[in-house]
Formats: sequence, C-alpha cells, structure tokens
Amino acid sequence: MCGIVAYVGPKDAAPILLEGLQRLEYRGYDSAGVAVVAAKALKIRKVKGRVADLAAAVPARFKGTLGIGHTRWATHGVPSDINAHPHPSADERIAIVHNGIIENADALRQRLEADGVTFVSETDSEVLSHLIARTAKETESLEEAVRRALKLVVGTYGIAVIDAERPGEVVVARNGSPIVLGIGEKEMFAASDVAALVRYTRQVVHLEDGELAVLRADGFSTFTSDARETAKEPFTVDWDTGHYDTGGYEHYLLKEISEQPDTVGRTLRGRIDDRFHIAHLGGLNMDARESRSFRRVKIIGCGSAYYSGQIGAQLIEELARIPADAEPASEFRYRSPVVEADTLYIAISQSGETYDTLAAVQELKRKGGRVLGIVNTVGSAIARECDGGVYLHAGPEVSVASTKAFTSTSAAFALLALHLGRVRDLSPADGRRICDGLRRLPEQIKEMLTQEEHIRELAMRYAKDAAGMMFVGRVRGYPVAREGAQKLKEISYVHAEAYPASELKHGPLALIGPEMPTVAIVPDDELLDKNLTTLGEIRARSGRILMVGHRTADQADDCIVVPKNETELDPILLTIPLQLFAYHAAVALGRDVDKPRNLAKSVTVE
Repeated sequence: MCGIVAYVGPKDAAPILLEGLQRLEYRGYDSAGVAVVAAKALKIRKVKGRVADLAAAVPARFKGTLGIGHTRWATHGVPSDINAHPHPSADERIAIVHNGIIENADALRQRLEADGVTFVSETDSEVLSHLIARTAKETESLEEAVRRALKLVVGTYGIAVIDAERPGEVVVARNGSPIVLGIGEKEMFAASDVAALVRYTRQVVHLEDGELAVLRADGFSTFTSDARETAKEPFTVDWDTGHYDTGGYEHYLLKEISEQPDTVGRTLRGRIDDRFHIAHLGGLNMDARESRSFRRVKIIGCGSAYYSGQIGAQLIEELARIPADAEPASEFRYRSPVVEADTLYIAISQSGETYDTLAAVQELKRKGGRVLGIVNTVGSAIARECDGGVYLHAGPEVSVASTKAFTSTSAAFALLALHLGRVRDLSPADGRRICDGLRRLPEQIKEMLTQEEHIRELAMRYAKDAAGMMFVGRVRGYPVAREGAQKLKEISYVHAEAYPASELKHGPLALIGPEMPTVAIVPDDELLDKNLTTLGEIRARSGRILMVGHRTADQADDCIVVPKNETELDPILLTIPLQLFAYHAAVALGRDVDKPRNLAKSVTVE
C-alpha cells in the first residue's frame, strides 16, 4: 500500500528518493513527500497528488545526503498536503514516514496533547514523530529513542526515521509492514518494496517483525526491540529495472497479460517429471509419506489469491481426492479456526506481504499447523514464515490488478495437485495426461491472446451501456467467474457480480434484463448441458449473454472460444479472455488502468 524509501550515502538524496517513489507508484497512493537533512536542519516537501507533482514542488536547492520519502494511501484523515508524509516533530528535529496503523493512536494523541504537544495532521502516524522526539531528548542514540517510543505503540508499522541532530544515519523498524534494506557501495537504502531498490543495488536484507536497523553510509546493524543484535545475511534479487518498464505497451496491465505464456512457462519449468508423471516440488520440504498423511487441505488468500485458491481446491479434490476448500484469509483468523494436525494449510500471496494472510499464517503456526506458501516474491515475510512452498517465478507484477500472478498461481496449484495425486491414487496414465496438458498451456495462452481485437470490440460494446454485469459459472467455472467479475469492477468501475450458474434462479435472476448482461463461463465438461439450460433461462428474460467457452452456442449473443485443454486445467485458460475484456472495458471508459481508485497493490494493513 503506502511506499517508503530511505537513503544515506555520499550522493544527493532527493533524486534517489523521488526515483524510488516513482517505482512504488503501482502500490496505490494519494499523496507523496520527501525529507532530507542538510546542515543539521530538516527540509520537507509533500503534496496531495502524484509523485510527478511532488517532483515539480521540490526546489533545485533541496540538497542533503540523507533522506526519507513516502507515498501515502489514506487510512486516517483525508488525502491532503498536511496529512501526507513525512511528519516532522514539533521542534522539527525528527521526521518519520510510516506504513501501517497505530491502533492506540487516539490514546497516545490525548496523552501528548495533555503534555502540550500540538498536532497538525489527522493521521495516526504523526504520533510517532512526537513520541520519538520526546525520547530522543533523553537518549544518546536515535535507535534507542525509536526503540523506546515503539514500546508504547500498539499496531502495525514499517517506519523510517531521521534526526537533524544525527545527520549520518537512518533508523528503520518493522512490525507487520515490510521493510527491505539495500546494500550499496558506501551507501545504504531502505524501502517497503525491492522495486525501489533494484536500480541501485540487488543485494538486499529483509527485516523480520520486531526488528530495527540503523543505516549508515558504511553499512548497517540490526537488532530486536529489546536491543539484542541480530545477524542478517543479504541475498541477491533476480529482478532488475527492466522488469518495471512497460516494454512498449500502453499499460503495465496489458504487458503483464501478454507475458503470461512466458510466466506460466517459468512456473512450470523444471517441475514436470516425465518418468513418473509427477511434479517435482522440492520446496515443499515433504517426502512422499508426509504428503500422504494429510486428510484435508485448507487454502487461504485475499482477493484474486483467494479465487485462485478456489481453483486450487478444485484441482486438489479432482486429482488427489483430498477434501479441499478455500477461504478468505481475513475471515479465517477471526473465526477461531480449528487447526488440525492432519490438515495441510496453503497460504497464497503475490507479494508475500499481504497482512491478513501473514497474520493467518502466524496464527496457524502458533497452533501447530503445517503451512505451505505459494508466493511470487523470494524472501518475503510469508515465504519465510511457511514450512515450505512454491515460488511462482512470474517476475514483478506492477499493475494493481493481478493477472500473471493469478495464472501462475493456478498453474502452481495444478503442479501441487498432480504431486499429491501421484503419491496417492492418481494413475500414471492420468498423471501423463495432466503433464501433457500443463506443457500445452503456454502455447494455448499465446493462441488465446491472438483474439485480443475481437475481445476489445466486445468489451467496448458491453461495458459502455451496461448498468452492471453478471458473471456465472458452475464448479470449475465459478471461481473463473468470480475472478472475471473482480477484474471488471476493480479497473473499469462497472458493477459486477459473480454467482454459481445454478444459483441464478434462487434470487439473482430478478436482476436479469437488457441492461444487465451476463458473462457465462461454459466449458466443455460434464455440466455443459446444464450450463446451456441456464443460458436459456437468461435469454427468456431478455438478458444479453457473452459466453466464454470451447464452442459457440445459439443461446448466446456473443461468444469467445477458448482453446481446449484437459478438463481440470481449463479454468486457467478460461481466465485469459476475462482479463482482456476487463482491460479493454477500462480503457474504453477512460479509467486509470494500472492504478485504479481506492485500491493498492500490496495490502499491508487490515
């Protein structure tokens, strides 16, 4: 969500901070700001609006070799110049940037106001600058001041702090919101996402929850909240600046849709065993006996990750014959779940930092659950917390709406289902069939993408005059319908609902009419005739129908024909046209496709 960048070294900090903030724009934000230290004085500029507006507001003489920057996604207080970060202390000695939510901010604010502190913003974050300023007067080091102040705080945070009286260091801290250190040549960086760092360094260190770090030009040190030093080994990230360019496409979203033949191929590469017709997934850290010991599977994720989990649950039940279901991670941890020793839990997150999912993983681990992670970001918090898992290798996903991470996650679930199935009762013949189907996916996705112009014409026709849209599917088609509705509403702002096709007649059919078109997911499977009957019910009520399936049908007004794979794998391909449909609908309606309103890429608050 919010973005953090920090720098200390020999160079002018402001251009580095601004460039880093530009790399974080995809996370979603409403305002931006930077602060530098020069001649033992703070210089701060912050604006409501985009990073480009901030860059235009930064004067030429905004010099300093130490600084922090921030892009804010509003939680406390409206988007405004005053509510933007960085927040200075009353004496303008301390400046902080903060991601997360301070849950006891109101109580702390009242206590500080009673002591004579005047607040200028509506944010919870400003509390931190005043708390740290008070403790800084009583301590000899900035890290000790930050550590003491954070002991008073209840909530989540990723913070970066600078002190005009100590112009050679930045202190950062993490609790539930990511902070990554970047190691340069006689310079140090910190950010909430490696995207802000890859232009300058690929050597990074991830902080754990409860850890703090002091950054100086010549290196860094890390320690716990009770002042115990910790040892951190840097690792090399395999993404570079080229991954964060649009590559000639009009939008990141279209680029990422178009990359899916390659990204799905990378997810599958080296993981299909032709001898035994099984998937090689060494990262699971489970032998065959352990894989056979689980009696059920529970999958947790948020948003599109949750919908890919529904596809995954269907795959696991069909191929491995293990009861499986998916649930929103945000709901799972609050309903006091029963954690069973013979249940395998799987957490999904593209960023590996989704707070609701991370908190659910931590609750599962506390109760002794075995948790696997399916994530895209190496070294992320969820990846580190889990007992094992699968990396997607899809490359960074910049657009807020997930596309390539969704298909790669679904492909990873197919691999996992194949693996679990073959150590149980899935026959070698069926194993070979699924392996062959997986290999066909990249070329079939490429074939599907050649229909973009046809889909663009349909999107323009349906989206421009629709009051809303209904998405329907059955069994394998239902999570595809849910993801299709999610894509349309999040980037085009056209209202969309998804229902199991069989549920239409139990209430939602009342909405159907000429002004409410239906997108129907109709694969060639055992439910084809039942799905076609549902289309007849819609047509009888003057509803327009766009059918996405493996053939055309008289019951539909328009059709998108998708290449046929194995029945279990078809949902992956059926997703592709819905991504293109949502994209072109959003473009036709003039939306900000890569940065839809009110949304953020990596959701690191509740």
